[in-house]
Amino acid sequence: MTTSAAVFSSMEDSAAAGRDLGEQIRAQLGDEPPDAVVVFASARFDHAVLLAALQETARPGVMIGSSSAGEFTGEAHAEGSACAMAIRSSSMRFAAGHGTGVSTDRSAAAASVVSGFQGPTVTDFPFRAALVMTDALAGHADDLIEQLTLATSGAYEFAGGGAGDDARFSKTHVFCGTKVFSDAVVALEILSKKPLGIGVEHGWSPASEPFRVTSVDGARVLTLDGYPAVEVFEQHAATTDQRLDRAEPLPFFLHNILGIVTTGGYRLRVPLSVGAGGSVICAAEIPAGAMVHIMKTSSTSATDAAASAARAAVRGMTEPPAVALFFDCVATRLRIGEVFGFELDAVKAALGGAGLVGCNTYGQIARADGQFGGFHNCTAVVLALPR
Repeated sequence: MTTSAAVFSSMEDSAAAGRDLGEQIRAQLGDEPPDAVVVFASARFDHAVLLAALQETARPGVMIGSSSAGEFTGEAHAEGSACAMAIRSSSMRFAAGHGTGVSTDRSAAAASVVSGFQGPTVTDFPFRAALVMTDALAGHADDLIEQLTLATSGAYEFAGGGAGDDARFSKTHVFCGTKVFSDAVVALEILSKKPLGIGVEHGWSPASEPFRVTSVDGARVLTLDGYPAVEVFEQHAATTDQRLDRAEPLPFFLHNILGIVTTGGYRLRVPLSVGAGGSVICAAEIPAGAMVHIMKTSSTSATDAAASAARAAVRGMTEPPAVALFFDCVATRLRIGEVFGFELDAVKAALGGAGLVGCNTYGQIARADGQFGGFHNCTAVVLALPR
């Protein structure tokens, strides 16, 4: 038996927002504390104050979350707000872990996260997953996922994303209990007697010929096919009758992202700005020597992709979900604007009325059997929990 609550607060005061979330959880679940709470909150809040108020009001067994760049439930969505999922279950068990120093030592950070897990000592919960939220501005998210996979011996599925800060790209935070961290990763371990569901989809397709990444420095693409990266984008803009302003390139980049060619499909990266020497700075690392395309999509494609991710999550389960977490890129919200509400409606419909909570993130995390895994941009990720 699983009961859940999906709650949302637009209160401006940090303590009031935390209490509001907690009171809504208690109203929906009763006075017995939830086993776990996942919370997402705008960067405008004092997170420590909000979390303390939520902890005091709802008294969850464990709590994790992150700052965000747009918050939503199945009933409401906004920027500058806060939302939370609370869950109590007789068929699932939860634990929380965190690790610091993501920018310098992913192996140690992953080991610290997993040290908080119960899985190694529990045998009667055969299905194992973790909701992972990381400080994406610390970088190295792909390697972090690899290290988490190694630390869990490949026995866990992962879903989650990179913390946001209302599209400022300045400083992001993750939460474990009432503590707030940067350059860190947190995870909610989910042990279940029933299958969980993870779905991943992006809805982008190639709009250009392939280019070789001939020189790169982390997330900074220096050259494509030997030419300064921005010149390749400018040529594409001219060919497709678009405008690329080097001083303000984001309006163009949001509609023309890079897709890294992999054996499982295209792994997406969002260009953010133009750097020295005609380089292009992206939201996450791109490997040297990779083949990439400039990609295209539409608001309809984004909505269809999100619904497809939700349907894939449900297909992986043996019964309808009780509640789901949905992560989509802040770049998607910035690109499609108010149409994002239709995307949420499509996800909710695909989930068959299950509770829905999520946020816009700086990159999305997914690793599941039969799904396209890794660290993504502009990709819809759905994690569904069983009844």
